[in-house]
This record gives sequence, structure tokens and C-alpha cells, in this order.
Amino acid sequence: MTEIRYLKDSDREFWFSLDKHLPESEFENKVHTKRGYVLLVSGRPAGLLRFNLFWDNTPFCTLIIIGEEYRGRGYGKQLMEYWEKDMKERGYGMLLTSTQTDETAQHFYRKLGYKDCGGLIIDIPGYAQPMEMFMSKEIK
Repeated sequence: MTEIRYLKDSDREFWFSLDKHLPESEFENKVHTKRGYVLLVSGRPAGLLRFNLFWDNTPFCTLIIIGEEYRGRGYGKQLMEYWEKDMKERGYGMLLTSTQTDETAQHFYRKLGYKDCGGLIIDIPGYAQPMEMFMSKEIK
């Protein structure tokens, strides 16, 4: 049995066990703005998704991660579909996400209907990484 709900203050320890990139100060903002979800499997936290608003008007998934022991069971798809439904109900018509070109997540997003829509190359010493590819999806 799965449940997906908005992030709560009480999720802090679980959240940071999976999300190694979110600054502590931004956690409270995610709780307050309802820009994070926790996936529960049989009442236990198993995954998370967080997002921002790109251009202040377009939902942009900045991270989705499922705990290792829960991967490969369709929970990531459930979490993305929940986010898409929530964003549609909030009145948005387009979604964005991104992944590095050397990561396999691009195939996951394509299966969900996301299309390549650009890339970003950062080659500044200390910040360099493989190209970040952006993907978009219309939600009707």
C-alpha cells in the first residue's frame, strides 16, 4: 500500500538520508510552500520528490529519488504521476525536469512522456559537470 503526501517538518531525518543536495535552510521553505512530497510504502518513507518554479511560473522537478530497497517497483512512476496531477490541479500546463547526460534517468523521463528541450554546459573549474539536459512535458 502506497501513500504520497506533502513534506512535513517531521520528515527531516528521512529527507536528508536521501537528499544530499538540499541546503538545510531550504527544507523549511519546501515544507511551507508544499514543494516536496514523501512516498510511503506500508507506512514507511521510501522516496521523495522536490520541485521549484522555473521562471517563477513553470514547475521544475529538481529531484526524485527512491530508496534503494524500493527501486524497480514502479514507485518513481507513481511519484511523478502524483506530482503531474497535483500541478495540473494547481493550473499549470507544462512541466520541466533535468538530468545529466551521463545518467540513465533520461530514459525514465522519456517513458513518462517527457521530451528533450535543451541543455546546459558548465565548464567553470570547481563546478564543471556533464551536460545537464532539460526535458519538458505538456499536461492537459
